Amino acid sequence: MQLDDLYRRVIMDHYKNPRNRGQFENDSVHVDLNNPTCGDRITLQLKLQDGVVEAAKFLGEGCSISMASASMMTEAIKGKSLDEALQMADQFSALMQGEPAEFEYEDIEALSGVSKFPARIKCATLAWNALRKGVVQVRTESNE
Repeated sequence: MQLDDLYRRVIMDHYKNPRNRGQFENDSVHVDLNNPTCGDRITLQLKLQDGVVEAAKFLGEGCSISMASASMMTEAIKGKSLDEALQMADQFSALMQGEPAEFEYEDIEALSGVSKFPARIKCATLAWNALRKGVVQVRTESNE
């Protein structure tokens, strides 16, 4: 099996069997984002405990790339501090620019081929941008 085929299978698995799809009933960080150029949209929720992502969930609609990326991201950030989650978001941005990057949660690397399709980068980064927005929201609220 070729690497591209393996990556395609990983992406389709996350798209068809998304991890952490749903929503929390209780208080959580809540972020809504959309990509108006293609119609992808996501609602990201984070449960935090002492600055650590205890759990993450998402709802949304969009292409296989955006939904698979959201699934992978919510898996990868569990148990990470907000700073660690932001560092992963930066690494993911580098990956989308074609730079090499390694992730503890290896499924993310399946999205590396997206860098060859500039129009799809916004799809892949939508959930990660929601994460960034959520961290800013948390930090802004805690400084009030």
